[in-house]
Amino acid sequence: MNVAEWILVVILSVTLLIFLIIGIILMVKLLGIADEAKRVVIKSQDIAENANGVVSNVRGMTSIGGVVQTFVDNYVEPKLKKDKKAAKKEEK
Repeated sequence: MNVAEWILVVILSVTLLIFLIIGIILMVKLLGIADEAKRVVIKSQDIAENANGVVSNVRGMTSIGGVVQTFVDNYVEPKLKKDKKAAKKEEK
């Protein structure tokens, strides 16, 4: 081979090496971006599930049955429990 062919081979080899290095770097970056996108999707699904829970709580609080149930859970049941404890102490 003469000098011109050697120069051409060297130039093409260096160019190929550069493109291979850039390709490997881009592949690693794309894998990182895909992993980050996966985390974002999982987080958004959690947020959507929590929003559904909030909606069902609001729905329960806006209906009459939900308001009554909340009142019973928060005020009536604790008072009944206190009264039962007091009655048991008096029996002893």
